[in-house]
Amino acid sequence: MPSTLPTPTPTPTPSIYARRLGMLASALAAASLTTLLAAPAASAAPPTPISAAAARSYLATVTPKTEGSTSGYSRDLFPHWITVSGTCNTRETVLKRDGSGVVQDSACAAVSGSWYSEYDGATWTAASDLDIDHLVPLAEAWRSGANSWTTAKRQQFANDLTRPQLIAVTDNVNQSKGDRDPGQWLPSRTAYRCTYARMWVEVKQYWALSMDSTEKTALVNILNAC
Repeated sequence: MPSTLPTPTPTPTPSIYARRLGMLASALAAASLTTLLAAPAASAAPPTPISAAAARSYLATVTPKTEGSTSGYSRDLFPHWITVSGTCNTRETVLKRDGSGVVQDSACAAVSGSWYSEYDGATWTAASDLDIDHLVPLAEAWRSGANSWTTAKRQQFANDLTRPQLIAVTDNVNQSKGDRDPGQWLPSRTAYRCTYARMWVEVKQYWALSMDSTEKTALVNILNAC
């Protein structure tokens, strides 16, 4: 009796391969989208400041000093903005860090994105509406001891990305703040004042800048309510 040969398995046609590849691509795309949607939003803020408790502890050691004079002060004595990487300077680096979905051109200028100003709660979509605030203003630093620094040290201070000294905020709010300390000016957004005080204390502590009595009292009052 003749043996029965197995029926050969049909070879898939090119159209079947195409359909299978299409299904695989769709599955991979869906998985990637799921991962993207599940990913946490990127942080858009200056470095986290010291805790309120640490700030209070430091303030307890501070002996207030009468604020010095602005005589001889010039912003040019605090060189900024300097190149950080490639074509990016300090300002553009902060705009990228503090914004959401920021797109930069070949010169590192922010051409689109969204920025939330912590000082007043406003949201902006044009970088031209933002200033980079020196949390401890340059003139305030000058009156608090920076007048005796070298220009190189003042440059480091004016471009400090390691401490919470630089933040992107609404331009006219920054301009209204001017060179005033917390005894004279605070963000209108009260929910941010505790953070602002913690930032201020950390910057002044790190750079060994003095505080006057009104400034210290304001900081103590804010931090005691944190």
